[in-house]
Amino acid sequence: MAALVFIAAACNKAEDKQARLADLKKQRDELNIKIQSLEQELSGSDSLANKKMTTVAITPAEQQVFDHYIEVQGKVDGEDNIAVSAQTPGLVTAVLVKEGDRVSKGQVLALTDNSVLKQQIENVKTQLSFATNLYKKQKALWDQEIGSEVQYLTSKNNKESLEANLAALNDQLEMTKIKSPINGTVEEVNLKVGQMASPGMPAVRVVNFSSAKVLADISETYAPKVKKGDKVIVYFPDFDKEIETKIHFTSKYINPVNRTFSTEVRLQPGYIEYRANMLAVVKINDYTNPSAFVIPVSLLKESSAGKYLYLAKQENGKLTARRTEVKTGRTYNGMAEVLSGLKQGDKIITTGYNNLVEGQLIKINGTQD
Repeated sequence: MAALVFIAAACNKAEDKQARLADLKKQRDELNIKIQSLEQELSGSDSLANKKMTTVAITPAEQQVFDHYIEVQGKVDGEDNIAVSAQTPGLVTAVLVKEGDRVSKGQVLALTDNSVLKQQIENVKTQLSFATNLYKKQKALWDQEIGSEVQYLTSKNNKESLEANLAALNDQLEMTKIKSPINGTVEEVNLKVGQMASPGMPAVRVVNFSSAKVLADISETYAPKVKKGDKVIVYFPDFDKEIETKIHFTSKYINPVNRTFSTEVRLQPGYIEYRANMLAVVKINDYTNPSAFVIPVSLLKESSAGKYLYLAKQENGKLTARRTEVKTGRTYNGMAEVLSGLKQGDKIITTGYNNLVEGQLIKINGTQD
């Protein structure tokens, strides 16, 4: 009986050890999992800490003038650009100028056939000479109270009628001469000897570029923003040059076809060799902020909260990339106006920002780790 009790006690003791061993192994496994997790965390933290810092470039935030412009395409024209045409129809008998000639106001550019008019003028001159002699004789007699008043008045009327007829013929003769109405340069000659010229048909184009201008059509959307005296930058692509000037004239008329109004900008002479219909880009200043933070649009990133950029902050003796949300206004030519979110002296990260994350250690280009 005692032996049976001893054997049972021994079996119970063995079972307790087995349970204890299983419990310890379970605790060991749980500890191993915790240890492994901590090691992974520590390993990740150490790799981030030991990771090479991102090299960036920074630019201090400074307030400056921000200008916004409306850009439209225009064309150059002379102050006077006139297509001269004949005043009366006729056969062209002479062309007296060629392209590039300088001409003065009233100078004859071409002639049309005037042979019939000249014959009529000679006939009238002959009749007028006879009528004048007759009038003088009648007047001499009338002054001596000889002859009738009817004879005197008839001779006078004939003489004056022929004088008026001669003056009209001389005017018609002048109209056979195609004359320049301005001082300028001949740009086009559309006449040839033997060709018919007629009123309304451009014969010779004369342009005066002593005072040039740019004409542009602007959408009526900008009508409230564009006015006489506004600052304008005119860019000439052919010369890659810009001229700063002002709006000289804005039309009060909206073209019903394309819903635009015309604008005129005067140009300074001599700066560029202007040519008629030369392409010009007209940049009209419609908005100015005299003290704005201005940054390249490419620096801006977007999130669900809005736009942001990265600043370099000094924290615990190290430079750190910090995200800052900004509110922007207008943009022009790749630059954005920042209305809020920046202050004077903030170090804006301008290169190396694409792969940055919040809190990342950084170094400025040219400095050591």
